[in-house]
Amino acid sequence: MLNLPTPELRDRAIHFLEQTPRQRLQILQQLGIARYNFLTQLRLSEANIHCIIRFFNNPSQLKFPNLSGADLSGLNLDAVNLIRGNLSGANLQGSSLVNADLLFANFTRADLQNADLSGATLNETIWLGASVDNCQLGNCIGLSHQQRKDLQLRGAMFSTSADDN
Repeated sequence: MLNLPTPELRDRAIHFLEQTPRQRLQILQQLGIARYNFLTQLRLSEANIHCIIRFFNNPSQLKFPNLSGADLSGLNLDAVNLIRGNLSGANLQGSSLVNADLLFANFTRADLQNADLSGATLNETIWLGASVDNCQLGNCIGLSHQQRKDLQLRGAMFSTSADDN
């Protein structure tokens, strides 16, 4: 599936999203990217077609997941590894990312309303323009004091903190 013409790559992405989760996992295994097994949960949508095209475009060179603009809303992404992931503009509304590894993740303009990131590792994350109303950050780790205060002011929820005022 390397370097396919755009229409063929688009067709393969659509075909992938039409498969069952088990069939999708087999495809990911064949491509050597089964570590991104959360792709088996994606819904068929234009945003996710573009996301899959990026994964299929050159799977042997895939190191950091590019999920910009993807629709990951309502998915169970607990303990997922998205280190250095580009989640800019992604829809993560109502998703569960409990205990996820999100070091250096980019959440610029992402929608994390009602998402659960409890226990997530969030060192060096970028939150510019992210919607975090009712986003449960619980006992996450790695946020700077300033990030924590900024996220609280924008509606994010933490378990407990001496500076929750």
